Amino acid sequence: MPRAIAAALTPLRDGGAEPDLEAIGPYVSFLQAGGIDGLLPLGTTGEGMALSVDERKRVLEAFAAGPLPLIAHCGAQTTAQTVELAEHAAETGVEGVAVIAPPYFPLDEEALLAHFTAAARACAPTPFYAYELKAASGYAIPPAVVERLRDAVSNLVGMKVSDAPFSAVRPYLFDGLDVYIGAEAVIGEGLAAGAAGAVSGLAAAFPEVVAEAVRSGDSTAAGALRATVDRFPRHAALKEIANARGAGIGTEVRPPLRGLTEAERAELLALVS
Repeated sequence: MPRAIAAALTPLRDGGAEPDLEAIGPYVSFLQAGGIDGLLPLGTTGEGMALSVDERKRVLEAFAAGPLPLIAHCGAQTTAQTVELAEHAAETGVEGVAVIAPPYFPLDEEALLAHFTAAARACAPTPFYAYELKAASGYAIPPAVVERLRDAVSNLVGMKVSDAPFSAVRPYLFDGLDVYIGAEAVIGEGLAAGAAGAVSGLAAAFPEVVAEAVRSGDSTAAGALRATVDRFPRHAALKEIANARGAGIGTEVRPPLRGLTEAERAELLALVS
């Protein structure tokens, strides 16, 4: 059975300066009620790269106190920070660890393989997922790196691939690896090609829409809804929607991300209500 996993938002307070740990429990209940099978906290949707290592540890522990299994995103700008986060996630008892290719500096195959190998070994035997998102990293993970990583570590079990269109996803559908689709519009194509499910940012505010797309294999509605949300600053938009739908997480984002204007908020909620 394919799985619907929400790329969870991170509740913040004090103008985005502090994680709101008390809001995480009710938020997890909201996602679970929407039919979600698990969570990926502290990824792109969760503003993980904007939080300190200490903040990320505290947020992960708060999510881990809930009932849903976690694949913890532990990608960071440096290998040392990534290793520290991966070790902590494994100690916390998560189901898996995911790591994105570090942004800003385009890494060649040797550097990227060394980075992923260090991260996977840091959390072993916890299952490890390589997280492919060219739009965020600035470069794609070469499929050859994934093949070499399989030979280098014992705990690589899959990938989260958030690229689109589906032609950009297909090279990562390796036999024996569980691939989770990130772009809602191509969930249906991914499942038809053997993907293990979806790890969706849209599910952070519309869990039931993504759960239905994964169960049915038809992601047309999810893709259209994601396109509507992406007309606005995405993190703020998802928090506004989730808050309006009773998730209780507030609407604050961490600068330099910005919140919505009143006009944007009104337009967004009218479009998705």
